[in-house]
Amino acid sequence: MDFSLKHLAATTLILASLSSFTAPAFANITPQQSATILKSFSDVPVTDFRQFLASLAKSDLAKTDNLGAAISAFQSNKPLDAEQQNEVHRLLGIYTRLKYGDAALETLRELVAIPTFRVEGVAQHDNPEFIKIADKIKNLAQAFNLNFRNVDNRVYEISLEGTGEEVVGLHAHADVVPVTPENWVLQDGTKLDPFKVTLIGDRMYGRGTEDDKNGIVVTLYAMKVIKEEKLPLARNFKLLVDTTEETSGDAIPYYFERNPTPNYNLALDGGYPVVIAEKGYGTVMANFARRTGEGKGAEITSMTGGLATNQIPSASVATLVTDKPAELAASLQQAGGEYVKSNGGNFEVTAKVDGNDVKLTVTGVSAHSSEPESGVNPVARMLGFINGLDGKVALKHNHITDAARYAADNWGLDYLGGKLGVGFADDFMGPLTTSLTFVGMDDKAFKLAVNLRVPKGKSPEVLKSEISDKIGAWSKKAHIAATFDYSIAAPMYRNPEGEWVKALLAVATENLGMEHTFGTSAGATSVHDLPNGVQFGLAMPNVKYTGHTDNEFKTVDQFLLDLQIVTEMMGRIGQLPKL
Repeated sequence: MDFSLKHLAATTLILASLSSFTAPAFANITPQQSATILKSFSDVPVTDFRQFLASLAKSDLAKTDNLGAAISAFQSNKPLDAEQQNEVHRLLGIYTRLKYGDAALETLRELVAIPTFRVEGVAQHDNPEFIKIADKIKNLAQAFNLNFRNVDNRVYEISLEGTGEEVVGLHAHADVVPVTPENWVLQDGTKLDPFKVTLIGDRMYGRGTEDDKNGIVVTLYAMKVIKEEKLPLARNFKLLVDTTEETSGDAIPYYFERNPTPNYNLALDGGYPVVIAEKGYGTVMANFARRTGEGKGAEITSMTGGLATNQIPSASVATLVTDKPAELAASLQQAGGEYVKSNGGNFEVTAKVDGNDVKLTVTGVSAHSSEPESGVNPVARMLGFINGLDGKVALKHNHITDAARYAADNWGLDYLGGKLGVGFADDFMGPLTTSLTFVGMDDKAFKLAVNLRVPKGKSPEVLKSEISDKIGAWSKKAHIAATFDYSIAAPMYRNPEGEWVKALLAVATENLGMEHTFGTSAGATSVHDLPNGVQFGLAMPNVKYTGHTDNEFKTVDQFLLDLQIVTEMMGRIGQLPKL
């Protein structure tokens, strides 16, 4: 719907004043002042933005911090200077948090309850759970008076129209990584349902609370407020909800083969304040053909690891078959204690009799594979432990022991590529990381993935050549036949120019009290290859990212702050005369 300024003059910001200035980097309302406003209105109902402003204008805060002048000019439909524009948009974000915070929290609960993870053998666009979440998002968008399109159940598009030709794409995703339900247990023994938001203290536990259903929700409510307050926009916004971000990544390319690419693209699926660089995503997938165990002793018949290549699990479990389970369990327990002690002591190895089998478990700390330093990888430790059992515990050699030797010899417990001799780093983007993650087995082979996060400094071709040459030389020397599949993407780096990135940086850093500098990320998002693509939240830097981990959570306060920030961002970006 086209907006007419003459019809909106009585109720909106004045666009006519915008052409004469470029928005400055700062607004005067601090995080502390925002908190004071929120507290003063905690028990006061707000009906609309103008009523909220009228009430605020009567407060001491408005009088002492010159907010009164900005509020008065807005309420009188007078032109606002740059500082006043920014202050009004900050207040718009605070208002949205007050008005729709509870509703947004309930919507997040509803979306988390839909288990939108990949099901083997079922195309994502045919998965009933994705059809269900598409209908839920459609109903919300239409209730908010927003335009909705379901593009072949690959991408859900929600539009907020402005007067110009430019389009700003806001990217979030509806799919989540798989879960191992039995691992969702807190330290005090509390069992969690991954697909039900459980509030404990300020933490909302549930798969998708951090990655990335929160991004969908806060954007929808920000759009709702701008629409119902009839705030004019100099450009259009499109929320593009991806369905394959965590798996094949083919939904967004499918969409852009059939639809125009936005001029500017913001991923609400990364980190604050504004991330201008993303490491390249890579995978080294090793395939070890199944073979009959050779030699004497117990045999490892199965092993678990991450359910996706971008997921470091909290535990890895191996099953061993033996005719003396009690004796084997005791030997493994003793060897495991020695292994833990000699390798940092920050993980556990346990061996228990399970019927006629023995279950060997290595327990670490789950993490997103882009942040291996924030976890303790049980897959790498399980493989290293198995490989080191020769001479201590008799094992038959088969495809799993082959994989263990490969992992121990080439990757080890190091996640920087040092064992293989391929490590390097960029001063801004940080080091290459190499994490043993996904473990899978079918009738033909045992599969083991190493997840790579690649900074600037080496081209994908050079890195692939280095890795394949070294692994090839090892394979010949070890006489272990395996096949390897390589997939390495180039990193992303944006030159941060333009008023739009200045505004993004201002909104995030001012609200969060952060240093006014751009950031880099090891996680790749759907804007990696898109024009003017950056990350804009919604995770805090220097705080462990819980997406992809067991017990994933988002705090209520951070979620509401995200709602506030995204609303302010859309208001400011939407009204800048030039991006």
